[in-house]
Amino acid sequence: MSENRSALIVDDERDIRELLVLTLGRMGLRIDTAANLGEARELLARNTYGLCFTDMRLPDGNGIDLVSEIARLYPKMPVAMITAFGNIELAVEALKAGAFDFVSKPVDLTVLRGLVKHALELSNADRAPPAPPPPEQASRLLGGSAAMATLRETIAKVSRSQAPVYILGESGVGKELVARTIHEQGARAVGPFVPVNCGAIPAELMESEFFGHKKGSFTGAHADKPGLFQAANGGTLFLDEVAELPLPMQVKLLRAIQEKSVRPVGASTESLVDVRILSATHKDLGELASDGRFRHDLYYRINVIELRVPPLRERTGDLPQLTSAILDRLAEQHGRNPPSVSPDAMASLGRYSFPGNVRELENILERALAMAEGHSIEVDDLYLPQVPANARKSGNDIGAGEAIPDAPGAIDIDPASGALPSYIEQLERAAIQKALEENRWNKTKAAAQLGITFRALRYKLKKLGME
Repeated sequence: MSENRSALIVDDERDIRELLVLTLGRMGLRIDTAANLGEARELLARNTYGLCFTDMRLPDGNGIDLVSEIARLYPKMPVAMITAFGNIELAVEALKAGAFDFVSKPVDLTVLRGLVKHALELSNADRAPPAPPPPEQASRLLGGSAAMATLRETIAKVSRSQAPVYILGESGVGKELVARTIHEQGARAVGPFVPVNCGAIPAELMESEFFGHKKGSFTGAHADKPGLFQAANGGTLFLDEVAELPLPMQVKLLRAIQEKSVRPVGASTESLVDVRILSATHKDLGELASDGRFRHDLYYRINVIELRVPPLRERTGDLPQLTSAILDRLAEQHGRNPPSVSPDAMASLGRYSFPGNVRELENILERALAMAEGHSIEVDDLYLPQVPANARKSGNDIGAGEAIPDAPGAIDIDPASGALPSYIEQLERAAIQKALEENRWNKTKAAAQLGITFRALRYKLKKLGME
């Protein structure tokens, strides 16, 4: 039998060991058992296992110590923690220590079989050559900078776990693509990836959208409808802009994550769901939790692993590679040869702070591809407000007053040339970015500072690709 079809069970309760031996044996696994840490370490030294289960409390120590040892000494072996029912704090601690997943006592056999299935898929994935990333994903994750190298290494590590991941980053850095990469590199790659923008669902429909509803449960419910959790069953649910969830929905989401079950609106019973949660926001979720605008317990639960995606201005050395990859993809879509980028145009891109990050770079290059008359993209094709290198703000975006017609290298405003709308768009973008930063991304306050309505600000954010 292949080594990845074997498992080690570490638990001092004989009944639990027998239950796991019986269940896993029926799944075709060879089983070894240990009643304490000492026996477990001896077995690990002599054998190679595809999976390990360990109890939290053992006669001679803590199961989390074993999780940490396995993560360090046997990094390709998934290890799952057995915890007491409702002890979510210890489960999270185990996940942070490197546990693949956890299962609560009394052990639900359906949950257990799903966990084992994912662990075995992960072991098999380790032996298969990695699939090439989709073209758009590749353009977002390219780069030889230290920041991107660290990001890719971290993605590879978290992909081996079932732990919730909190992806932090500004708008346009590619948070959803990072989430997709985690999904595609992990044991759930064969399952669905379901992204949802939490800020786009009306509050009164959230429970139905997330958990589904039964026919007749409310006006307009003409048939049973599965929710997002059911749609993501066996795969990954990506909660984008999770900070936008209203507090009542946060309570229900926390329960669904902890209990691994949901109750559709109008249903009398709950149904189990096997879903990995990835979440993202451009806001400071820790600060929101401290201010009482986001539940501490939910923040603690979804922020088991924090993954920061760097803004483009922190890795401008990646611009040539990113630019080339994006232009290759855009040219292929348009059925033409990719243009070159003149040295002056590339230098111009290097001086720009990209408040919209990689998404904005893609928009700029797509426009430049359409505007360029020859086989080379020139500075004039980019329509960028040029700012001298010594005037750039370290770690901040261009301010509203920094790109003016008299500044060196600024766009020469000629109404007949059609450059004015683009120039005004850049000024709008910079002013909105500045207002959002000064108001800690509170859109209501930013709109008031800008002298426009909240609805108008939302429209402009969408139009400028800044959401």
